[in-house]
Amino acid sequence: MKKESSLLEDLAAYLHARAAQEAGRMPSERELAEHFSVSRGQIREALAILEAMNIVQRRAKSGIELTATQAGVEAMALFAKAGVPIDPLLLYEAVELRKIHEIKAAELACARATDENFDRLREILKSSEARIAANEGLAEEDREFHLEIVRATQNSVFYKVCSAYYVMGRLRLPVYFKDPERSRHSHAEHVQIFDALVRRDGNLAQALMSSHLQGAESYWKGLLGAPRDAKPAPANDGD
Repeated sequence: MKKESSLLEDLAAYLHARAAQEAGRMPSERELAEHFSVSRGQIREALAILEAMNIVQRRAKSGIELTATQAGVEAMALFAKAGVPIDPLLLYEAVELRKIHEIKAAELACARATDENFDRLREILKSSEARIAANEGLAEEDREFHLEIVRATQNSVFYKVCSAYYVMGRLRLPVYFKDPERSRHSHAEHVQIFDALVRRDGNLAQALMSSHLQGAESYWKGLLGAPRDAKPAPANDGD
């Protein structure tokens, strides 16, 4: 029997592929059950979850319809796990949203972080130093550092939302940190952010996090072909 998470990922990927190959014709519940060697009840439950995530819509007479463009962050994370390509604009918008959330997380962490959170952050920074010394990338340590700050808000829903961003970018983070200089620079900024958190200086922590994430945002913008430009300058009225 397939695990629910595995079935969801496989089903999302399969439906996405079928929509592209079959000119939108989607398989029935019976066909899906046969394809995945599971019961129709399992397929029905999986489809209900995908429908709740706005990935599919089930209609009484026309069957299953893919509605992935309406999907939220959690659905995009599921697509990333399943290996389904994510629209570049949606991905860039997720990066923008991640920045907003993590700046706020830095402020909240200053007020709510526990000794356990600080100890974990120290461990991550120590691991980062070892990685840099070995000329290795910081993909894993970077993810852990940022998510530990979110965890320090003591808000489990906040943590789940931000975790989804890192699922979406899990294949690109190792590429981002292939540059040793980028790893060293990122680590140095992590140390500054950590020091602000320890001092519980919310304003400084937010400013440092904003500056830190600006570099990543610029990288993604360039990588994805600058899907969204800055606002145009106001027109010159001749004065």
